[in-house]
Amino acid sequence: MTIKKGIATALIATAGGFAALGISAIFSPKYNSLSDNAVNQPVYRFTNSQTSGSALDFTVAAEKSVHAVVHVKTKMGGYGSQPTMYDFFFGNPNGTRMFPSEASGSGVIISGDGYIVTNNHVIDKATEIEVVTNDGRSFKAELIGKDPTTDIALLKIEADDLPTISYGNSDDLKVGEWVLAVGNPFNLTSTVTAGIVSAKGRNLNLLQDNYAIESFIQTDAAVNPGNSGGALVNANGELVGINTAIASQTGSYAGYSFAVPVSIVRKIVADLSEFGTVQRAMLGVSLREVDGKLAEELNIDKPQGVLVHAVNDGSSAEDAGIEANDLILKINDIAVNKIPQLQEQISKYRPGDKIEVELQRDGKLKNISVTLKNSLGTISYVNKAVIDVLGASFGEIDKSVKQKLGLTNGVQVSEIGAGKLLRAGVQEGFIILNVNRIRVNSADDIQNVLNKSKGGIYIEGIYPDGTTGYYAFGIE
Repeated sequence: MTIKKGIATALIATAGGFAALGISAIFSPKYNSLSDNAVNQPVYRFTNSQTSGSALDFTVAAEKSVHAVVHVKTKMGGYGSQPTMYDFFFGNPNGTRMFPSEASGSGVIISGDGYIVTNNHVIDKATEIEVVTNDGRSFKAELIGKDPTTDIALLKIEADDLPTISYGNSDDLKVGEWVLAVGNPFNLTSTVTAGIVSAKGRNLNLLQDNYAIESFIQTDAAVNPGNSGGALVNANGELVGINTAIASQTGSYAGYSFAVPVSIVRKIVADLSEFGTVQRAMLGVSLREVDGKLAEELNIDKPQGVLVHAVNDGSSAEDAGIEANDLILKINDIAVNKIPQLQEQISKYRPGDKIEVELQRDGKLKNISVTLKNSLGTISYVNKAVIDVLGASFGEIDKSVKQKLGLTNGVQVSEIGAGKLLRAGVQEGFIILNVNRIRVNSADDIQNVLNKSKGGIYIEGIYPDGTTGYYAFGIE
């Protein structure tokens, strides 16, 4: 009897173990980088620490940052399915049960009156946004603005005297420096992990946008779904990045995580709070990275800088005298040896700002002052009112398209979302030539026509393939 009981006990224990493994496999969250699904992807970082003695001590940095990191919860318009424990053991003849589609991530309080920065993918498509502070208070959040090109969004809650994290300087971060990642992985609030900066200026091609800027800080801090939008802080407890993605085959931490540098975050947040949209400055060049072979061709000692492959007509670079085959070495005294590094530096500025570019031409160093323009080739700011009403962003028309179609004016729809244009049937890439029979060359031109119009709006234009389009809609 004793032997039989022992065998039975072993079999039961083994079956229980396999069942537990099965449950774990089914209910482990799947992770897709930059997804907007039920569980947000996170990024954690450790803080750089000035240690006394031989032990690392991150308590001060953790105390400074943990109270300023919030839990961001969202609800979507549709419904999602979710298996239950009952479904796993007994099956569900009616299919999996339906629940409101929800997501969660993290955010960072950057001002005492309630401004919070997070990732765009944390709140994308959300119909409701709730923010839960570290002390357990819950607030309804307003979306101030978002920028898919950097995966940053700005929220606002009605509160005062909130704990905040001060901005650090991500340009000063060194590879090997300790950082802390603070967030809410798997809904485990106020979690802090540590790691080092593994690399800077990483481009992962995660953001599917023509104007995407990726220059991630890579760390080895342990992060998991739910940390997206959380803080990456240095040893002083200063914000140096917003945790955004992990590299993983399973959706859970596998050794690498990535954060948007605060040098980018700070400018995007300033634009969103002041204008409601990002004021993007463009240098107006196409670039090549310099490897060993190209360095040989350029007759330079080692790979360095970024090579100008071509200069766009009417661009900031052309106006300043930058030429094809120039080797850009520095932007405002900051070395740039990769395209993402150069993009990161340019992203700090608005149209109309001046920068100093150090470059090498024919073996000689030159310093050139550049006044940056926007994508339309002007130094004016983008008018958010146009984006709000029409639901679109606008960009310059490619030179080859202009030549092929014989255009002398026009504004191209670079991105389209919910708004008048989408409802009228306009598709991305459409080139608006006339609004109410008035020629337009910029978003400001469109806004001026809208301001003077009442009732109906009539838009004429053409697609890059030569198909003409005519659209009409009403405005209040």
